[in-house]
Amino acid sequence: MQLKLSASKFPFAPLLLIAPFFLWGTAMVAMKKVIPHTTPLFMAGVRLLPAGVLILIAAVYMDKPQPKGWLAWLWIILFALIDGALFQGFLAEGLVRTSAGVGSVMIDSQPLAVALLSLWLFQEHIGLWGWLGLGLGVIGISLIGLPDELIFQFFDGNVNGSIGNWQDLFASGEWLMLLAALSMAAGTVMIRFVCRYADPVTATGWHMVLGGLPLWGISAVAESQQWENLVASEWIALGYATVFGSAIAYGLFFYFASSGSLTSLSSLTFLTPVFALLFGNLFLSEVLSSLQWVGVGLTLISIYLINQRDNLARQNHKVSETEETTQQAPVLEASARK
Repeated sequence: MQLKLSASKFPFAPLLLIAPFFLWGTAMVAMKKVIPHTTPLFMAGVRLLPAGVLILIAAVYMDKPQPKGWLAWLWIILFALIDGALFQGFLAEGLVRTSAGVGSVMIDSQPLAVALLSLWLFQEHIGLWGWLGLGLGVIGISLIGLPDELIFQFFDGNVNGSIGNWQDLFASGEWLMLLAALSMAAGTVMIRFVCRYADPVTATGWHMVLGGLPLWGISAVAESQQWENLVASEWIALGYATVFGSAIAYGLFFYFASSGSLTSLSSLTFLTPVFALLFGNLFLSEVLSSLQWVGVGLTLISIYLINQRDNLARQNHKVSETEETTQQAPVLEASARK
């Protein structure tokens, strides 16, 4: 994988690379029953602030340095605003206004934005295989998340019906999920600049604490009955989303994002709806359609293409050189005879 250099410091590196996306996908399943019984900004704050405190406690035990200087805190505050408050706020409000499937397509399309930003800011090589993988990934998550009827209408040529369905989709809050995806993409790229002045673990913790405070502040003013209707099992689901879906997942994700290929790491985001679907099928008895299974397959192929794009390009180059040498051999032999 393109991320092997940054991951090699850890045992079981491949599992750790996949862990954030597994945890995010399973946290989405855990949150499905909680969302109707709480308020979006309160839930977003729960996913951030306590998780940030846990990361900061872990950073102390790991002897990680605290941020020093105004540049470090400025970058952390910007990081907190964009990847913390805006991302989680848009995500939570969007989940209330849209279906989980369509919302997942919007939020998990952010690897495209990360790839473009990484190409522009860091000159990361993407290449033909990388762009092909990104395209297949978007198609895959679209098949996973979009309603089957909408896809069939599009391919059947029912333009008026499909346009009407798209208008209904975007009237219900998908634009909030798109803003969340852009916020997460910006945060993924921003961690490189943050880590020039602060440790990635402590920066992640502080950005979650500082990003969660305004969410809880707005919730206290604008929302009501944030926790009165929650039962014990829903508090456990919130705890899972906070500890595993936020503290551990974001700590690992931003550690890996601080070095290595952002395009490759971000491409693993395509796994999030796959895990959400599979565990939704296992624990909530949600049935996957044939199109969704095709989407799962395309998503896995896309991740392989993106993370092996350099190796595939080298192999293709070697094959081209071999073919060219083979074609030139008869000409050289003929010239030698003359």
